[in-house]
Amino acid sequence: MRAVVQRVREARVEVDGAVTGAIGQGLMILLGVSKEDTEAQAEWLVSKIVGLRIFEDADGKMNRSVADIQGGLLIVSQFTLYGDTRKGKRPSFDQAAPAEKARALYERFVELARGTGLAVGTGIFQADMQVHLVNDGPVTLIVETP
Repeated sequence: MRAVVQRVREARVEVDGAVTGAIGQGLMILLGVSKEDTEAQAEWLVSKIVGLRIFEDADGKMNRSVADIQGGLLIVSQFTLYGDTRKGKRPSFDQAAPAEKARALYERFVELARGTGLAVGTGIFQADMQVHLVNDGPVTLIVETP
C-alpha cells in the first residue's frame, strides 16, 4: 500500500457537487492499493500514519501525532499512485490492485482508521472526486508498507 499523507488545516472531498467527507485540522490521505497488498499491511499503515509525529508541539517542533491533537483523517482512494511512468508517455497501472481487491482493502483501511477514535471522512471508491484542502506547512509524506 502506498499513501500520500498531507498535513492539513482543513480538507473536504466532493462527488457530483455534494460533500462526502470533510475534516478540520488533520491528515489528508490519498491511498493506493497494489496487487500484492494484504489486510496486515492495511493495519500496519493505519498505525504508522496515525502515529506519525508531524504536528508541532508548544516549542514549534514536529513532535505530535494526529492522535495527539485529536485531528481528523480524510481518506480518498487513489489507484494512480501505482502509475508507472518510466516508459512512454502513458502511465501503466499494472501494479495497481484490481477494483474488487482495492475496494476491500480501502474499506478495511477506513474501518481500521475509524477504530482509532479519530474523526474520519472519505471519498467514494471509483467516483470522480474533487478534493479541496488547505495544506499546512506544507507537510507532505509518502508512506509505503514494507
